[in-house]
Amino acid sequence: AMDISNTRGVEAEKRAEKLLARVGLKHRVNHRPGQLSGGEKQRVSFARALANKPKIIFADEPTANLDSRQSQNLMELVRELRQDNQTTIAIVTHHQELRKNADRVIHMEDGKII
Repeated sequence: AMDISNTRGVEAEKRAEKLLARVGLKHRVNHRPGQLSGGEKQRVSFARALANKPKIIFADEPTANLDSRQSQNLMELVRELRQDNQTTIAIVTHHQELRKNADRVIHMEDGKII
């Protein structure tokens, strides 16, 4: 079991359910990883990244396996986190439309910042 911000038992379960609800997966709380789609696994990974309330999250292609609606929902969550928790979220992506959600965009080409 994952230690969530030094909480255990019922309190940790409540936090996990809240995080799963934030990524639209509360209804899948009792499912095994093999029972989840690729997009659902991706959203669970994001919820896990949030579990200990980090100051920074590095997300590599966080919307890669998500449909457009779920991608938008995840980006709304990113905006909320940035504002509410003062969490810095560094996102690496090929999806140009995600730039509009960023406070700052850094472009790389052939391993160099341009």
